[in-house]
Parts: sequence; C-alpha cells; structure tokens
Amino acid sequence: MRPRLTAPTILPMTAAHEIVVATGNPHKVAEINAVFAGLGLSTTLRRLTDLAGAPFPEPPETGSTFLANATIKALAYSAATNRWCLADDSGLEVDALNGRPGVISSHYSTNGVETGLSRQARDAANNQRLLQDLHNTPSHLRTARFVCCMVLAQPSPPPGPRPPLLLAPSRRPFEGRIGLPPAVPAGENGFGYDPLFLVAPAFTHTSAQLTSEQKNTQSHRAAACRAIAESLRGLLATNP
Repeated sequence: MRPRLTAPTILPMTAAHEIVVATGNPHKVAEINAVFAGLGLSTTLRRLTDLAGAPFPEPPETGSTFLANATIKALAYSAATNRWCLADDSGLEVDALNGRPGVISSHYSTNGVETGLSRQARDAANNQRLLQDLHNTPSHLRTARFVCCMVLAQPSPPPGPRPPLLLAPSRRPFEGRIGLPPAVPAGENGFGYDPLFLVAPAFTHTSAQLTSEQKNTQSHRAAACRAIAESLRGLLATNP
C-alpha cells in the first residue's frame, strides 16, 4: 500500500487531544512518551488496549515495507477509534540476510505467521532463528540496522471520505551489527532483538545494555519520534 500524499483538510488539534498509539506494547508507548516529554511536547498518549471498545479489529499488515504497514495501521485505527492515531512499523534489517527479517521481524521464527505465542516466547524464538541463520557469518559481515517508520493520521471529519495522512512519514535507522555468542545475548533493558544488537560505532554494548536515557537519544524509534514531534509542535502552535 502506498501512502496517500494529497494534502488533507487539517482538523483542529490542541494539547488536550489524545493521541492513540497503535500498539499494545507498553515499551513502545513508554519510549515515545519519554521522547515527547523531553522535547516539551504536551500530549496524552494512549494505547489501543486502554480504550473502551478494545480490542479493535487488527488490519492485515500486507505491505512490503515498514512505511506501507505503518500507513495501514495509522489509517485503520484512527478510523476505528475516531482519534488521532500514531502508528509505527519497525524491525531489523540484516545485510548478510538480504535485509531480513524486515517486515516480518516480530514473527521471524514462523516466517511471518502469527501463532499466538506470548511476546516473551516469540522474542526468544526470533532471536534463536536469527543466530542460527547467521551461524557461519563472521563478525564484520553481521552489519544490521533497526528501522522505524512512523506516521500520524487524523480522524475523519463527518461527513466525507477518509482523509489522507496528516504528517509526512518519518523513516529513521539505528546502525549496528548482530553479535556473536557467547557475547550475546546481553542486557535486560530492551525487547525483541535488542540483546543481540551491538550498537555502532563501538560495538561494545548491545541495545539492551543501554539505559533508557541513552536509547532515547540514539534509537531508530526515538529519531522517528523526534521528527514527528516537531511536526506536532507546529500543529499545536497553529491550533492553540
């Protein structure tokens, strides 16, 4: 799915408006909230699971890119909740694996198929699969990056068709490489592939060994958040 680029009619927005984050993952919401707060952006972020009527129908993430899937989620959940909706799609690209896991990063061990595993079990299985796939790959060829694409959609003004995305999407990478066991996995402050991902340029610590403050200045999601936050700041200034 390609994002629509036609400029929409922008609805009024104030700091009192809630922004729904299209996730049930509390780690993502905490990271986004910390970045927004650090930039002095006064907004209320809510998880989908915090809203009345949850769970909402989950749109099929049929896109072949992070941007396409973020777009699908932002538009679908904004329509379902009638709220401003911030959505991201993120994952890991490993050069030696031709960009895999890519858009199936969260279900890599099952080739993109949802099997109902808990998040903890799924992360463990994905990490095991990744290390197996890189088993014979030397350290200098294990270069990788986390990528985050983030977009914001506004609710539909009745009547009328669904408006396009409000803010230009943001794609930001976080460079590093996948470590070699037994040095990895390492660290407790993270999820997903964080315990395997050695942060460039030193490659001495995994993403899961960074403090929350360090991660919020370096990570792919933090960088995408900052870009979105600057757009939001301008919108709030226009609509005080």
